Amino acid sequence: MSQIITFSVDKEFAGRLDGIIQQTGYKNRSLFLRDASIHFADFSIRGDLESVDENRQVDGTAIVYFQHHVEHKLAELRHSDKFQITSYHHNCLATSHTCVDTMQVSGEAGSIRDMIKDLRNINDVDKVEFILAPFRDSGCC
Repeated sequence: MSQIITFSVDKEFAGRLDGIIQQTGYKNRSLFLRDASIHFADFSIRGDLESVDENRQVDGTAIVYFQHHVEHKLAELRHSDKFQITSYHHNCLATSHTCVDTMQVSGEAGSIRDMIKDLRNINDVDKVEFILAPFRDSGCC
């Protein structure tokens, strides 16, 4: 059963919030605020790669958009002994005329930060994102 929770905001904020909700395609404020709250809490608890101690072992997903002719440079990084690539997928995106690689990466946070920095400094690498996996003491794997 749903529980109603209310809060007050000024008119300017409400207008900006409604604009963001419309731009993101949500049908109502409740669903948007639910998802935004979950995302914010997850980020606040987990942090991002930049905030993790450099020696901590982490897992995550690297997403790299690039032009095809630099693929050999990405291959060199994938074969580094500083971190482990446990899964790799390459795809060519016809509409945007770009390639995308997704990689499951495990290693020390500092080494992965260096990898991300190196990727971002390669000409014709268009965008690099890293999604840090949640930290848990136990679970499915």
